[in-house]
Amino acid sequence: MKKFLKFLLHFLKYFLIIFFSSSIFFVVSYRFVNPPVTPLMLIRTLQQTGNGEPLRLKKNWKSLDEIASNLQLAVVASEDNRFLKHTGFDLEAIKKARDYNDTKKGKKIHGASTISQQTAKNVFLWPDRTWLRKGLEVYFTFLIETVWGKKRIMEVYLNVIEMGNGIYGAEAASQKYFHKPAAVLTRNQAAGIAAILPNPRKWDPSRPSAYLLNREQWILWNMGNIGKVEY
Repeated sequence: MKKFLKFLLHFLKYFLIIFFSSSIFFVVSYRFVNPPVTPLMLIRTLQQTGNGEPLRLKKNWKSLDEIASNLQLAVVASEDNRFLKHTGFDLEAIKKARDYNDTKKGKKIHGASTISQQTAKNVFLWPDRTWLRKGLEVYFTFLIETVWGKKRIMEVYLNVIEMGNGIYGAEAASQKYFHKPAAVLTRNQAAGIAAILPNPRKWDPSRPSAYLLNREQWILWNMGNIGKVEY
């Protein structure tokens, strides 16, 4: 028993050393090197293969200067109003979501994930609601906020986020839905793309439902409230 415990402690020690050193290595590397693929992209392709569907994985990395400021503003208005003010976690939004969920038990749960948290999850983790994944999300969010900064977080977010069935990132979404580069998206088109983010494989901004149009109008209104995104 003592030998087993000793072995277990040694294993845990080296596992933690490898985990923390590798995670820091990749976070620092991705500050300068664009992530080639994300866990979600791999999961989706495996799901497509398992379902006998054709493989769909469209992405085209663009620098933040090549993505319309309209879209940067639209995702902030839609997903994370306080993106430039918080340090990775919006405590006000977390409290509001918790209070709402406490009074709406059994109904759709409201989340409070920031753009930083979504980026950390997309680049380094898997889509799940377990405590393990949420704990790792906190860790990676802290790292990218410290190492990358807001501008790089936004650039990575807008290039890896799922924006359709097999569509990842602003450029692929812009070409798919509006047949134009992401650099020249109008405010309405940007709001339309931002509006589908809660369920990008179900909704299409080029053929919006009444619900999606209402959501798009709210995002446009909130874009006016925010004004602009300055890093």
